[in-house]
Amino acid sequence: MTAHELTAAKQGEYHYTVGPYAEPVLEIEPGDTVAVETEDAFEGAIETEDDLPSEVLGEGHNPQNGPITVAGATPGDALAVTIERIEPRGPQPRGTTCTVPYFGGLSATDRTAMLHDPLPEIVKKLRVTTEGTVWDDDITIPYEPFVGTIGTSPRIDSVNALTPFKHGGNMDLPDVRPGNTIYLPVEVEGGYLYLGDCHAAQGDGELCGVAIEIPTTTTITVDVVEDWDLEWPRLESEDFVMSVGSARPMEDAARTAYADLVAWLADDYGFDEMEAYMLLTQVGQVRLGNMVDPNYTVGAGIDKSYL
Repeated sequence: MTAHELTAAKQGEYHYTVGPYAEPVLEIEPGDTVAVETEDAFEGAIETEDDLPSEVLGEGHNPQNGPITVAGATPGDALAVTIERIEPRGPQPRGTTCTVPYFGGLSATDRTAMLHDPLPEIVKKLRVTTEGTVWDDDITIPYEPFVGTIGTSPRIDSVNALTPFKHGGNMDLPDVRPGNTIYLPVEVEGGYLYLGDCHAAQGDGELCGVAIEIPTTTTITVDVVEDWDLEWPRLESEDFVMSVGSARPMEDAARTAYADLVAWLADDYGFDEMEAYMLLTQVGQVRLGNMVDPNYTVGAGIDKSYL
């Protein structure tokens, strides 16, 4: 088991799509760890509160590190990616949140057209340490970091880095945090793992569309689960298991996640499918990742004490 570093210099060009056509930047063995220097969702373009997104951002958003290939990973396997540590990096104020015209959960978008004017464009730069994010003189938000975007390559398609779907992608799910393992389907040889878009904190739904975006050094351990043909990402912590669905409308994301969790309980934990369906009705839990991206993300989970 080898420790690797994927620095910003080694990464070079970041990617704004997740697919099989980029040249891998790193090949690792199952069980290896990688310390990845991620950029924030704006690739550092918003440096001050005077830098408005509409003026400084280019065509690409949500830069991704990778792809990382894992030796021996073949279609029909799964990658098990354990988040070990997420450490903020870069000069202060290193955190960014903002409102963006025609983007967010309480704004008209290109998919939800309305006649009102765009919301005002406001940028907030924040001091972020492992002790917390200083919002103002009265409020410090706990440092609860997670990986906003992580996914493997689809077999043929190249998917916008802003879009979550079966491959993972921009799920913005706070449970992809240190100590937990995300399982992702392998559709191409080596898996082609991408990640980026780390957050210092985020509430359920990522309401305005922009969490506390930070550049990080994110350390992951990557393994291969052979012959585990996943249709959707799955996640495991010390206390619970969770299936993840991404779709529109939001109820379809929840249905997808719960249906996959029913199948997981039946396949791996010995439940009758209808028994699992009824049990989840009583004790299942739902986590809203985002309600702003091209697809919405919902995680459906169950405490391991029931398993």
